[in-house]
Amino acid sequence: MQLPDFQRLRRLRRTAGIRSMVRETELNATDFIYPLFAAHGSNVKEEIGSMPGVYHLSIDQIRKEVEEVTRLGIGAVLLFGVPANKDHLSSEAYAQEGIVQQAVRAIKEENPELTVITDVCLCAYNPLGHCGIVHEGEILNDPTLELLAKTAVSHAQAGADIVAPSDMMDGRIAAIRAGLDREGFLNIPIMSYSVKYASSYYGPFRDAAHSAPAFGDRKTYQMDPANAREAMREAAADVEEGADFLMVKPAMAYMDIIRMLRDNFDLPIVSYNVSGEYSMIKAAARNGWVDEQKVVLELLTGLKRAGSDLIITYHAKEAAEWLK
Repeated sequence: MQLPDFQRLRRLRRTAGIRSMVRETELNATDFIYPLFAAHGSNVKEEIGSMPGVYHLSIDQIRKEVEEVTRLGIGAVLLFGVPANKDHLSSEAYAQEGIVQQAVRAIKEENPELTVITDVCLCAYNPLGHCGIVHEGEILNDPTLELLAKTAVSHAQAGADIVAPSDMMDGRIAAIRAGLDREGFLNIPIMSYSVKYASSYYGPFRDAAHSAPAFGDRKTYQMDPANAREAMREAAADVEEGADFLMVKPAMAYMDIIRMLRDNFDLPIVSYNVSGEYSMIKAAARNGWVDEQKVVLELLTGLKRAGSDLIITYHAKEAAEWLK
């Protein structure tokens, strides 16, 4: 039978070798940033109940974790702190002997070449669990900026390679850039959580960081999940103020936003594959509903295809092993 002319696109899918030759997006371990939760104490390795395989780690255990991260070829970690004490000025966030500052120094002693990124925020360090100073139920923007800058400087003094403000206060990038430059840290980049949504996917992380708000929510400073054009305004403001990386958080439900940033800005784009996304896959895999390896690698490939240069993911170690 004579068939009409049509394209035979399946020719390039016929064998594994051909598919590999024409594959457009490749994942590598160097694409990943692995989050770590630093805790006080000794010989502490406590699994976070809602995040199987993720732990609170004391400094001695973080040293061991760094060895494994390095072996797997992952080039960067993102540090969060779980403080021993909290107060209304979040003073452990910028204390010279704060838990993050101690962890940075330990990691740099263990492997000076590993890139250490520090989360800059106040929520885990104050009893009200908000990302800024609270006064009479209001999260104050401008008074918070000074403390964020002070926190970033303390991280740089400890040896952090990159600081990553996650608070979503207006003007924070300018304040942090000015603070770093004033103290001589002109070459420390800022990885801004530029587009951070008030998402329902953060629940397990709040267990991990002990940072759930004591009242209300974070909708007055984190973005409305319904908005996309606003994301471009947030990112443009951060670029103007001196950001060196732009981040989208969460990732799975926001691939359109990742693509919009990629198409509109020349800075490196980072996506944060957050705790809820991680835990959903873990739960489904444990129930035998999905093949964890295949689902995770498909998701991470999708994030890179959407425009991510770097991916923060709790799956980083597993994904690096699978890619080997």
